[in-house]
Amino acid sequence: MRRKWYDGSMKLKIWDQSATWEESEKHWEEGALSAAQQQSIQKLSQLPKMVGITPDTAKFLKWKAFRWMLTKDVDQKVLPQFWKHPFKYGWRYLKSLFYKKGYTRKGDFFLYGFQTLEQFEKSLKNREHLFVLGFSYCHKPFECPSGRFTSECIHDADHPVCRQCFIGKSVHASKEENTILLFIPTVHYIAGKILEIVHANPKKKIIFLITACEMTLEMFSDWGNMVGIQGVGVRLDGRICNTLKAFELSEQGIKPGLTVVLDPAQKQMLEWIRIRRET
Repeated sequence: MRRKWYDGSMKLKIWDQSATWEESEKHWEEGALSAAQQQSIQKLSQLPKMVGITPDTAKFLKWKAFRWMLTKDVDQKVLPQFWKHPFKYGWRYLKSLFYKKGYTRKGDFFLYGFQTLEQFEKSLKNREHLFVLGFSYCHKPFECPSGRFTSECIHDADHPVCRQCFIGKSVHASKEENTILLFIPTVHYIAGKILEIVHANPKKKIIFLITACEMTLEMFSDWGNMVGIQGVGVRLDGRICNTLKAFELSEQGIKPGLTVVLDPAQKQMLEWIRIRRET
């Protein structure tokens, strides 16, 4: 049995219904400090100054996204799902292509199917809506016990790495029985999973909150509109993919740098998770 690293009282179950949000978050952060003393994890010493998408990459980006989804779907995660409703999906995709942008941007947040953040928050409060909470693998810690380039995440509150990880904190803050969690290694993985969820719940509205680099949020907006789901993409910072070559390597699990959700965006994400949890 692994020795418990946490040296404080564990009487308060993390994000238990009997505790307030503030108590739970304070308890989590105290544990994170203790965990860092036990095992430090690598972090960005400073944020690099990188454009979200390089000018050359931005050219004909819709076409590049279309070609990528068709030619790189080697495991057939997307196309078989598309053919279940080819006319509906095809028409939605074509309509989205006519828009200059397939989203509305509010700072680090890319809104799909919503015009305002208030509309998204209102939808979060509807218990009839399914909620998908997803995280790109590239902001997992290098020391992640589940591995970085994988769809797995143990989010163990007693593991020193998980306790220092924003993904681990977000997962524990969410109400898992009311949330579909996804840990995303590739765009085909997330596209296939979303289509599976849509087809399994034809009468349910599905909303999402997913982290990704700016290029991904821009590049695949038309595909999200094709499926017809609504939600918010949270822009990652740090060692992002801002060229097609870097993106291609990342899709193969070659990602030597770390990405991060900036502090204001982290705070807002947790607030949305809180709204969903407490509704």
